[in-house]
Amino acid sequence: MRILAIDVGTGTQDILLFDTAQPIENCIQLILPSPTEMAARRIRRATLERRPVVLVGTIQGGGPCHWALQRHLQAGLPAFATPEAAQTFDDDLDQVRSMGVTIVSEDEAQALDGRAARIELKDLDMEAIRQALSLFEVEGEWEGLALGCLDHGAAPPGYSDRLFRFDHLRQVVETGNDLRRFAMLPEEVPDYLTRARAMLRLASREGVPTVFLDTGPAAALGALQDPQVASHGEQLIINLGNMHALAFHLRGTYIYSLFEHHTGLLSGQQIEELAQRLVHGTLTHEEVFATHGHGVFYADRSGGRRPFLAVTGPQRGKLRGSRLGPYFAVPHGDMMLAGCFGLLWGFAERYPQHREEVLAALGLS
Repeated sequence: MRILAIDVGTGTQDILLFDTAQPIENCIQLILPSPTEMAARRIRRATLERRPVVLVGTIQGGGPCHWALQRHLQAGLPAFATPEAAQTFDDDLDQVRSMGVTIVSEDEAQALDGRAARIELKDLDMEAIRQALSLFEVEGEWEGLALGCLDHGAAPPGYSDRLFRFDHLRQVVETGNDLRRFAMLPEEVPDYLTRARAMLRLASREGVPTVFLDTGPAAALGALQDPQVASHGEQLIINLGNMHALAFHLRGTYIYSLFEHHTGLLSGQQIEELAQRLVHGTLTHEEVFATHGHGVFYADRSGGRRPFLAVTGPQRGKLRGSRLGPYFAVPHGDMMLAGCFGLLWGFAERYPQHREEVLAALGLS
């Protein structure tokens, strides 16, 4: 069985064309610029050329493309966006207008062609992936999709985006304490996860079984596939992404506690302190939120005080040489695909007819 796993982050999109008929080491692997980074590069090119931009497509991840758009506007250049594309920058379109962006209809955007650089926003570009694969004589066909991204969710007016996202993480854990509960079928993804649902609408054109996971839990599920990590009774897994830092205190897939913060705001020493205090139960939700993090949740305070510390993510170097002696997880020999391996585990859990085949190929059966 072939499953295309795509883990969309801030800096990169990590892609694995998983094939149960061959060793994982022989499967096609791609680490490419993320969709938001690609959009940012296109906006920066228009800025250098002193051209207006018109943003079309769907809601996608922000960060780099948001910052590039702000610089474009600060340079005194016009920017236009269709309503759905504009939600990439804020769910409240009045806030997008306040940035200086003109909201236009699809027809109005079409009329700007030639005068403005047209930039399509989307987290999933199957045509581009197929084109890349075809250049290496790889067939662009699969029988399943496993997709991941980080979605803050469309928070109600006046409610913190950071709190709203963390509320979602907490609610998933409360419905069933298991990391694998984050694996959702398309129809189970809440309406407020607008970015995820936009991604899944694009995926639905493939007509194959699909599963969605948040990138943080996916990375933790991937790290658990490293034999060194799995061999311990308890684990503290920290995923240091390019934008978000998410830590889980676990017993296998059972969750004792978690915290989420922004990687760029934390030094290695601060990450060490957060990790230790989470394990000891002294880290509070209020103080993490007050320092521009998302929050802390204790699902079960009975966990031990010395779990095995495993670190993954592209910013794991922040803990290189740490006094805590972390282990840098390398599931199936590849740290950057930890999220993809977690996505595949989630796929197996939600599609029982494929469970045995996928888990056997992952070495989890």
